Amino acid sequence: MPVRRPVRTALTVAAVALLAATASACGDAGELQSAGPTQTADSPAKLWPDLRPASSPAYPYAVATRETVKGLTVPGDDIRRIDPVDIVAAELRAHPADYGSKGAYHATAERMKDCRAGGDRARCPLLKPYYRDLTGDGRPDLTLGFRLYPTNQTAVRVYTVEGRHLVQVLADNDAITGVELAGRALVERSPADISGYEYRTTWEWDPGQRAMVFSRDEYLHIGGGRARHRTPSPSPSPAASAS
Repeated sequence: MPVRRPVRTALTVAAVALLAATASACGDAGELQSAGPTQTADSPAKLWPDLRPASSPAYPYAVATRETVKGLTVPGDDIRRIDPVDIVAAELRAHPADYGSKGAYHATAERMKDCRAGGDRARCPLLKPYYRDLTGDGRPDLTLGFRLYPTNQTAVRVYTVEGRHLVQVLADNDAITGVELAGRALVERSPADISGYEYRTTWEWDPGQRAMVFSRDEYLHIGGGRARHRTPSPSPSPAASAS
């Protein structure tokens, strides 16, 4: 990137100056000194070349979701003009098995009433909405989050507009500690089961599928705590497998 060129130039100048000083010092000693033999580079070793390819994926994983939100239109194709509370309410209506009285997230539906005027905002599960162009069409898209009570999970949704229709292009539920937007990618951070580590899942806009597509799952050390040994599970999670 152009903005990084001055930094790289400064580093190059410093490196050249350091080499020149080193050469001068060596010259003062009478001759250049050998640093010893260079370690031989090992080429990648392909293991089990006759291994039969798997006929199906190890674990099912929804790499992309895309759904037109029913019952809502976007005035003037401006996603900022539609109330995020109405968007979540539309999802609650569309998925009664999840948000109904016997659903896993039934308390979310109850608390959504407090997101309306006159409600207790402290009980509202809806998080602050963010607007940024993730699809590359020059218009802002909506990144929405809301808590999934009574669990400790958070729903992450991304919406775009197509012909006054609101289209959901990402839907993911997870125990999330943070979310970041980087270019046209969304990165979710989730706690890992080992102290000092976390999962980072990246979703990127795919013009072919017209959706945010799962692209990367990382298992990273973030400092603090000590790694402890554990017995591998016979059925690891898709995220752990991808890592």
